Amino acid sequence: MVGVEQWAEVRRLRFVRGLSIREIHRRTGLHRETIRRALSSEVAPVYRRASSGSKLDPFKDEIHRLLGVDPKLPGQRVRELIAQLGFEGGKTIVDDYLREMRPVFLPPPRTFQRTVYRPGEICQFDLWEPRAEVAVGHGQTRRAWIVVACLGHSRAGAGTLIFTRQTPDLLAGIGRCLWSLGALPQTLVWDRQAGLHARDGRPTDEFAAFCGQLRVDWHFCEPADPQAKGCVERMQDFIERSSEPGRCATGPHFDRQGSV
Repeated sequence: MVGVEQWAEVRRLRFVRGLSIREIHRRTGLHRETIRRALSSEVAPVYRRASSGSKLDPFKDEIHRLLGVDPKLPGQRVRELIAQLGFEGGKTIVDDYLREMRPVFLPPPRTFQRTVYRPGEICQFDLWEPRAEVAVGHGQTRRAWIVVACLGHSRAGAGTLIFTRQTPDLLAGIGRCLWSLGALPQTLVWDRQAGLHARDGRPTDEFAAFCGQLRVDWHFCEPADPQAKGCVERMQDFIERSSEPGRCATGPHFDRQGSV
């Protein structure tokens, strides 16, 4: 292989000086086939050293298997597992390869679009826990939760304080929220809340009986899918970030002048 300078010299002698291949061979000492290749190549030669491979190469199949089982497996755990198989490389080489390969094994990114609801179509619910316990009298406090409701069309909201997450209290919270909103929606939307959701998207008997008496439908979101009930999630975020700070619960209501 000729260097860049020799390649340029061969082409100069041929195309500028007009010398024959035989004369170029005599002047440079290069083989005639080498001269012909230099003349036919429009790109200067580039030296590329043969890749010596990576320490990670023998373990890539195992990394692929691990990511196939759990695409979010932490890099530290991946290094621990392949170290048991003999890997002696460092952190950076593994992290760089994981950064490249994780998207191959992760599900496609989810797309979103704005959903518009008809009046009275749905009411979304969620359960939120205040940071501080609620005063219940005689200097005592109790852990509490708030059933939060939000109508899909108007974004009107309501909340009810309950002291357990058992089914009767959850149903009482739902009923009180609907009473505060002043109307019955067509569908009650929940995540897979224990006490209301039995399994596989089916309600518990108590929740089914509750919906049957009110003549409303129910819908359970898929697991780990808070975006499916974004209306109530946004209202809950407002309560947590803007309403609760700087207030304390002195009873069933938050004291606007109190401090946490």
